[in-house]
Amino acid sequence: MIIYLHGFCSAPASPKVRALREHLAARGLAAEFWCEQLPWSPRAALELVNGKIEEQLARCRLDRHAPAPLLVGSSLGGFYASCLAERHGVRAVLINPAVIGRLDLDAWLGTHHNLYTGERFELERAYIDELRTFDFPAITHPERYWLLVEEGDERLDYRHALARYAGARQSVEAGGNHSFSKWQDYLDGITDFAGLGARTSA
Repeated sequence: MIIYLHGFCSAPASPKVRALREHLAARGLAAEFWCEQLPWSPRAALELVNGKIEEQLARCRLDRHAPAPLLVGSSLGGFYASCLAERHGVRAVLINPAVIGRLDLDAWLGTHHNLYTGERFELERAYIDELRTFDFPAITHPERYWLLVEEGDERLDYRHALARYAGARQSVEAGGNHSFSKWQDYLDGITDFAGLGARTSA
């Protein structure tokens, strides 16, 4: 199963989520995709996804042919995916991920608007403190990670991610933007990385 973690002020209606969902559905893999709206609170978001991961790992224990869940996270979702990959020892694909330790999080304090849900939210210091609490010093198994970054990311410095995920598989695209403009080019590879590539629709 692919478990997708969207970014800050994003949603399951985002173009990347829709593209991956449709890609899997066209191959008869609709049931192997999960993405839900994440709570604003980092703690609550991690608890929600953690429950889904544990559910899928329990499924793997019952069915030895079931592949372990693959986490796919974009931006802040990439940070969450890293935290949970470290906790559970599963693999993760990270798309222009946020490197929390290199960000001026105080600059994000205030009101934010979710373009997909219309919701307005006040980012308070308590949530920033949660993010810092969940940060970790380094990844322990680089081979579990696949980093996708574009040099033209206008929100995050891609070089921070290259350093953070040193030793991991890294795909670096020239140009682009924070939304990762080459996303469609990687859908087959991500499906394979999840162990789902051999299955097709009828």
